[in-house]
Amino acid sequence: MAAALGALMGCWPEVRRPPCRTSMTAWPPTWTRCAPWRANTELEVKIRDWYQRQAPGPTRAYSQYYRTMEELQNKILTATVDNAYILLQIDNAHLAAADFRTKFETEQALHLSVEAAINGLRRVLDELTLARADLEMQIENLKEELAYLKKNHEEEMNALRGQMAGEINVEMDAAPGMDLSRILNKMRDQYEKMAEKNRKDAEDWFFSKTEELNREVATNSELVQSGKSEILELWRTMQALEIKLQSQLSVKASLEGNLAETENCYCVQLSQIQGLIGSVEEQLAQLRCEMEQQNQEYKILLDVKAWLEQEIATYHRLLEGEYAHLTQYKKEPVTTRQVCTIVEEVQDGKVISSREQVHQTTR
Repeated sequence: MAAALGALMGCWPEVRRPPCRTSMTAWPPTWTRCAPWRANTELEVKIRDWYQRQAPGPTRAYSQYYRTMEELQNKILTATVDNAYILLQIDNAHLAAADFRTKFETEQALHLSVEAAINGLRRVLDELTLARADLEMQIENLKEELAYLKKNHEEEMNALRGQMAGEINVEMDAAPGMDLSRILNKMRDQYEKMAEKNRKDAEDWFFSKTEELNREVATNSELVQSGKSEILELWRTMQALEIKLQSQLSVKASLEGNLAETENCYCVQLSQIQGLIGSVEEQLAQLRCEMEQQNQEYKILLDVKAWLEQEIATYHRLLEGEYAHLTQYKKEPVTTRQVCTIVEEVQDGKVISSREQVHQTTR
């Protein structure tokens, strides 16, 4: 563009209008009149060549940048969605871990309460065992007492039998006495009935106490067995919950590691994308500045072209013999147009560099 303008400016003096002549005899020769025409033709050829080189050539395809930016935006959106999904999974893992922790604490409290109940039942079982031992000792004492009573009864019966076996017939003239055998038989019957009654009472009391103790022992045994089975079930449940808790903690740790790795990866990608976006924005700003500069140069060239066309038309009229009009022709005022273009590179709201371009046009 600068070279074309220099070429145009270099040819500028050749296309100036010659001074008007008052007569045909004073008009310059033919070769002098053809020189501006050749210069104008050369300028038109140069302008046409410049348009052919510049107009279709520098148009840049911004669609690839748009596609790149759209792909990057889609990647950022996908990464954001993945990050949100991972955060949701972590929150779900936290909630599941809290739920398992609550269940574990509840089961642990229930386990402690069952252990306390089992300890209480063990104390009751110890008390019942002591009571059973006491009752067994009482039964042994009663058995010994019964054996002692039987032994005394046998000794008394043997003594009475010995007394009855050694009878002596003594005849005395006295009043008839009491029948000793009948009395002894009666006493024996009374003692036997009393001993049988005591034995039966002792046996009934022993059997009743034994049955009651057996019922209590069976009830306590069932309670102990049910407590043991419940404790075993709770222990298994606690083991399963601990295994689930450990698995959830490992899943949580792996998810946190994946999240940290994903965050690092996406941070690196985001920094790369931001750098790429910054470079693309810088290129777009530079392209915008170049387009503005080319637009200004294009406007200048259009002005030059319009002026040249006007000059060419004037020369055409001169060559065709419109001399009367030339006498009335007024010289147009020469105007100078100066275009100042300031290009600034801005990054993060700060001006990095600034340059000024000045274009001057004379008409």
